[in-house]
Amino acid sequence: MDSPRIISLIASATEMVCALGLEDALVGRSHECDFPPAVQRLPVCSEPRIDPAASSREIDRQVKASLAEALSIYRVFREELERLQPTHILTQTQCDVCAVSLQDVEEAVCGLVGRRPQIISLAPMSLADVWNDIRRVAEALEIPERGEALTAELQGRLDRLAQALPRGLQRPTVVCLEWLDPLMSGGNWLPELVEIAGGRPLLAEAGRHSPWMTWEDLPAADPDVLVLLPCGFDIRRTLAELTPLRAHPSWPHLRCVRTGRVYVADGNQYFNRPGPRLVESAEILAELLHGVPTPLRHRGDGWIPLP
Repeated sequence: MDSPRIISLIASATEMVCALGLEDALVGRSHECDFPPAVQRLPVCSEPRIDPAASSREIDRQVKASLAEALSIYRVFREELERLQPTHILTQTQCDVCAVSLQDVEEAVCGLVGRRPQIISLAPMSLADVWNDIRRVAEALEIPERGEALTAELQGRLDRLAQALPRGLQRPTVVCLEWLDPLMSGGNWLPELVEIAGGRPLLAEAGRHSPWMTWEDLPAADPDVLVLLPCGFDIRRTLAELTPLRAHPSWPHLRCVRTGRVYVADGNQYFNRPGPRLVESAEILAELLHGVPTPLRHRGDGWIPLP
């Protein structure tokens, strides 16, 4: 195969490509791809049609209105695809809300005059799916041995983290909130990460889409620990979105609020990107749940106690 020219339209796939040692083969990225930092030099090939600076409630309204009218939430820059002449385009079918979809890419590619790139669409629902996606990307780029080596390394780090937990520890019940207004519990791979880190996940099932919740669900579950990690939000943005949560009459009565076990994590950089840094997401949970020391010590950057 000639040297690949890769456009990644999903942040987690960009991280996969770089972890596989092909950062120099990237020629374009999505508006959300920002890690490793050097990829920010690349041309941007997409944009959201909704206002990402709006409140949680307003973003939810705009998204649901677009989906009700069968409109895409993102726009792919066909002219950039034509100019960059990629051999491979990475996208996803896991969630039409979170990132550019396969349909968006197919519609943009069908009008290209030049070469027809290979489209690699990822659809992870569990940790095993994420590792399989890494292998699929590596195989498509004709470096399968790197995919096997990377997934073995990542799984090994998770295994060592689980083994580092103290023997006989009490596993607290945990709810992860992937959206704050309205409430959504973190599903997919998040329950697996909670279990690896020594917790018992509530209100979501591993390998299934993140479910919407009501305010009756949260007090009924009454978790020992609540982790706020909204999709696409960093810690600062999450802290700015807490008013509806704290204003609800049930909030002060939650066990986790009374005991000071509510945490804010960077959902954008870690938990909601199904790529190599899910290992670091598990480390964050181990730190905040049990104080387990991890190599990178994520407190302050990846998570903080709720002020």
